[in-house]
Amino acid sequence: MISFLKFGVTFALPPGLFMLFFLWMGFRLWRRRQKEIAGAIFVVTLILYAISTPYLSAALMRNLEAAYPLPENPSGDVIVLLGGGATKGTPDMDGAGGLSEGSATRLLAAARLYHKLHIPILFTGGRVLADGPSEAETARRDLLGLGVPDEAIILEPESRTTGENAKFTAEVLKTRGFTQPILVTSAFHMKRSVLNFENNGVAVQPFPVGYRVDAKPRELHYIWFGPEAYALDNSVCVMREELRFLVTKMTGF
Repeated sequence: MISFLKFGVTFALPPGLFMLFFLWMGFRLWRRRQKEIAGAIFVVTLILYAISTPYLSAALMRNLEAAYPLPENPSGDVIVLLGGGATKGTPDMDGAGGLSEGSATRLLAAARLYHKLHIPILFTGGRVLADGPSEAETARRDLLGLGVPDEAIILEPESRTTGENAKFTAEVLKTRGFTQPILVTSAFHMKRSVLNFENNGVAVQPFPVGYRVDAKPRELHYIWFGPEAYALDNSVCVMREELRFLVTKMTGF
């Protein structure tokens, strides 16, 4: 009964609610003999429904996240931590402002790696907008709070994109003499990140974290076929990553 209610409520909220509206509009147009427009609406609605289901979105995300396995015994001379966004002015235990969920997950993994390997952490990430939060300084504060000493933290605060992360980090690595970087970023983001570093002449050891979906499909159940906003977000995330990977592959940027 609980599963049935959870399935049903997916059509009472977006995106399911919008799909019902599109279907209603399509049927009205069909009855008015505007069949080409109605058919187009049905096709678009079907595609939107498919990529909004946890079943399909998880399959898409799982394939992307499996691009690089998590190494059992990571080794290197520096941990390269990619930023993933931050908030400005939000309350925090040690001040104001905080890292986004994805960025915080990456930072926690990097801190754990530090305590295991005792090698420096190079955080790369700056301000996307002039009035945006200082992600690098927020990362420094949080790393200090997790027991990483200040002398083990290196900041690259100028990059705004993954391409710039790789480009500016490559310069820091060369200047400081690091040759075996361990790259820490979200699993869905790793494929494109590795390509960007390769384009800048840097071979990294991937250390993917922050997996969005289970490693293996769960038991088939009808609840996985109700449209969900988080599932749509996962599907769009995969599409965005694959598109940006293709652009980077073709242009080098």
